[in-house]
Amino acid sequence: MSHTSYQKGRGAQLNVHNKFLKDVHEQRDDFLEYCRLSGEDAVSNKTKITPIFPKTIVNRVASPDVGMEYSLNPYQGCEHGCIYCYARNSHEYWGYSAGKDFEQQILVKKDAPKLLEAHLSKKSWQANTIVLSGNTDCYQPVEKDFELTRACLKVFLKYRQPVGIITKNALVLRDLDVLKELNALGLVGVNLSITSLDEHTRRLLEPRTTTIKKRLQAIEQLSKEGIPVNAMLAPIIPGINSHEVLDLAKAVAACGARSFGYTVVRLNGVIGTIFKDWLYKTMPDRAEKVLSLIAQCHGGQLNDSRFGSRMKGDGAVAQQIQQMAHLAKAKYFKGRQFPRLRTDLHEAYKDGQLKLF
Repeated sequence: MSHTSYQKGRGAQLNVHNKFLKDVHEQRDDFLEYCRLSGEDAVSNKTKITPIFPKTIVNRVASPDVGMEYSLNPYQGCEHGCIYCYARNSHEYWGYSAGKDFEQQILVKKDAPKLLEAHLSKKSWQANTIVLSGNTDCYQPVEKDFELTRACLKVFLKYRQPVGIITKNALVLRDLDVLKELNALGLVGVNLSITSLDEHTRRLLEPRTTTIKKRLQAIEQLSKEGIPVNAMLAPIIPGINSHEVLDLAKAVAACGARSFGYTVVRLNGVIGTIFKDWLYKTMPDRAEKVLSLIAQCHGGQLNDSRFGSRMKGDGAVAQQIQQMAHLAKAKYFKGRQFPRLRTDLHEAYKDGQLKLF
């Protein structure tokens, strides 16, 4: 595979076959400022936005090893284009490819704030942290236009409902005013993802994400405001960023992160095909080595669905990464702790509202 065929500004370099029937959606074009700044071919690199109207917005998370019970995703598909993203597979359920379509066909759930309010208003709802987002980034570029994440945060505040945020975009700072109000009540925690300290690596792995400098600044600013931040050093990809574990932990600790977590990359479903195509085009000299190291972490396979071991892997390579993580926690995070969010305030809010009737 030729490196010269690499398309700048996107992660996936091809559309893989969708095993489901393809739905037809009305679409409109949307251009990023990124295209003008990076010299991309805007004609071939358009992003298309499609409004969708699901009946519910809060999802119960069945997987026992992802660290959340409920998630809310205002958007389906993600323009960040992270080549390793596990959420790519979910795009097939909407009739699209997990490849280029995932980052160029973005579905927008315009009724997300109303649906969230309806959910939190249910008498049967018992407060539990809802995570924005468990699948695709709630602060991806289209959030600048639609502000669905901001609107949802205001609903969480109104109902005194705890919320976690997972993002790799410094756009989270736009909502600092609402986050400060939530944090004053012990209702919010931010998980900010940083995969590498090297900008060249970042641009290849995550082509339309916020720069490393801005992400570190976001951790620092949130932390100065007292908002708890957990840094997600994820995924760790053997042979690409695995040598950075200690440096990454040191950097996020210096910016005030309360804790950090990591995962070892796994290439489930069609992501293996997408990742291998990308790898041979961007790092042809070490592609075989990287694929071999990943397989060594997952029982000889790129695909790993085993609960309990799929996130951290096993074998010598995975153990080495785990040892570096343990060392980093002992060296840079001693005495630090990410707090539990409050759930009692939502029940008190509901009781107060019922008294009005």
